[in-house]
Amino acid sequence: MNFWETVDAELAYQEKERKELAKAAGFDVSNIGKGMKNGSVPLADTAVRIAQYLNVSVEYLVSGGKSIGNAPDDLQRDFRKFFHYRKLVNKIDAMPERTKAAIVELFEKID
Repeated sequence: MNFWETVDAELAYQEKERKELAKAAGFDVSNIGKGMKNGSVPLADTAVRIAQYLNVSVEYLVSGGKSIGNAPDDLQRDFRKFFHYRKLVNKIDAMPERTKAAIVELFEKID
């Protein structure tokens, strides 16, 4: 994913709108679509404001959501795997304990 695709994915995950981000970070909302199409990266100060609004690092946005600093490769893979399924994990985490236990039991039976 390019910078803007990562931004768009993060907006979707956080259930935020493009226009809210654009207003908060001080740029035109059309820049997101243009940036996705062109694969461009905004100026550093804009990237910082975007990262602050989304509460993520600029490195995360630039790396396509794949980098967590100097972590070992196996930890990076695990993180990417979690990141891919985090919406599901968060939904399960919000469920009552009895429901979570039933889901865990179901998954343990799958082999």
